Amino acid sequence: MNKEGTKKDTKGVKSGYTSLVPAVEQAGKILVCLAQGPSFKMRLTDICNHVDIHKSKGYSILNTLQKFGFVQKDPEAKTYSLGPGLISLSRRVLDNLDYQEVVAPFLGTLAKQTKSTALFGVIADGHLFVVAKREGNQDIGITIRLGHRFPITWGAHGKAIVAFLPDVERERIMAGEKLYFHGDVSQLDRDRLQKELAACRRSGFAVDRGELSPGINAVASPVFGSHGKLIGCLFVIGTFPASLIQQYGSMVAESARKISYALGADVEQIYHHVPMDDG
Repeated sequence: MNKEGTKKDTKGVKSGYTSLVPAVEQAGKILVCLAQGPSFKMRLTDICNHVDIHKSKGYSILNTLQKFGFVQKDPEAKTYSLGPGLISLSRRVLDNLDYQEVVAPFLGTLAKQTKSTALFGVIADGHLFVVAKREGNQDIGITIRLGHRFPITWGAHGKAIVAFLPDVERERIMAGEKLYFHGDVSQLDRDRLQKELAACRRSGFAVDRGELSPGINAVASPVFGSHGKLIGCLFVIGTFPASLIQQYGSMVAESARKISYALGADVEQIYHHVPMDDG
C-alpha cells in the first residue's frame, strides 16, 4: 500500500479503493450493464459476458437483485431488465440532490440582468423538471412553479437538450410523434429544426421567439454533470424584445458552462466533440 492509501490490484493497476467486496462490485457492474446496454432487456449469457463473470455467479446475483426489485425477469423471454425498485431510489436521490447551492448565484444574476425568469431543470423520465428558479423585476410576471414538468422537446430548452444528446438518443426522440420544438406538433418544421440544432451546437444556446406563447421569448443552454453527462438545462423566459435574444443567449450559455464546470464536467472537451454540421 502506498502513502495515499491506495493499492495495486492483481493486474498491477492502482485502485483508490482498498476493501472492495467482489459480489457487491459485480452486482454494481450488472446494474450498470443493464442501464447502458444496447437494449432494455438482456439475456443472462450476454450480461455475464459483458461483466466477465461465470453464469452461475451472474444468475445468483440477478436473483438477489430481483428480490429487492432492482432487477426484473421476463420468464418467457428469459431476459432481465432494471426493476421498479430503482425508481424510489432515484426519486430519493433527486429529492435530496441540492442543485440550488450551485445554480442559485447564476439564476439570481441572470434574473436581475435580464429582468426575466431564470430557471434550471433536470432531465428525468423523458421530461425536464424545474428544480430551481429566480424571478426578475419584469413588467409582466411569468410564474412557473418548482417541480413543474416540461416535455423534453418543449421549445428552446427542448432544442438545447436534443442538440447535445448522443446520436442514438437524439434519433430516438426525433422518431417520436410528440415534438413540441415549434409549439403545436403540427407546426414542426424538421428542416428548420435541424438548422436550429446545428446553430445551438455552435453558439451553446437555443431560442424560442414567441412560438409557444406569443410575446414570450426564451433562450436555453444545456448543463452537463460529471463524466460529461447531459443532466439538464438552464433557461431564461420573459417578455424581453427579440433584439436582446442574442445577448441574453450568450449570457445563459456562459452561465451554463460555468455551472457545468462546477458540477464536474469538462466542458471544453464536450464542445470539442460535438458535430457542428447542420444535419
